[in-house]
Amino acid sequence: MNSAPAAAGPGNAWIYFALMTVISWGVYGVILHKGRGHMPMGPETPHAGLKAFLFVCVAYALIGVASAVLLKVRGSNWSFTGDGIQWSLIAGAAGAVGAFTLVLALGAAAPIYKGAAAAAVMPIVFGGAPVINTLTAMLLHPPTGGVKAIPAPFLLGCVLAAVGAFMVAKYAPSNTGAGVKPATPAAALPAK
Repeated sequence: MNSAPAAAGPGNAWIYFALMTVISWGVYGVILHKGRGHMPMGPETPHAGLKAFLFVCVAYALIGVASAVLLKVRGSNWSFTGDGIQWSLIAGAAGAVGAFTLVLALGAAAPIYKGAAAAAVMPIVFGGAPVINTLTAMLLHPPTGGVKAIPAPFLLGCVLAAVGAFMVAKYAPSNTGAGVKPATPAAALPAK
């Protein structure tokens, strides 16, 4: 039995890129919330998340320029199709709306969880997104044999992913009260 790791090659490249994505997206929410926390506060607190998102958009633009350079370096002939452009723009809009609503979620969770807002929000996002991804993929590319052909373990996995995301978000050590005190709602504060 050979225990040597699989050689890196085109057949395994997708795994490495997927793991790089896991790492990038895994730290994204925490770093984004940290950026939000370093924006001006006080009267500007309601705008801190949008200010952080503005620089996320700048980063996307810079990565877009880098991908254009990579296309040129790889010798692309720069041909595109209307459908390819349309679906790619829809994908970009979905990603941008998701990043935008993530900023709003982190901002809304911040008064409750303080610096641990990402620990509450991100498990819901990353636990729920694979389920939505799978359902969308099945709508666009229905399984052979229809809905009846979907294996029960797959359905159980979707349920477990959703339940797991909820449990990770609710019971993360930073969200269970260890050093995190929920903010008192303004209506509950004594009048001055």
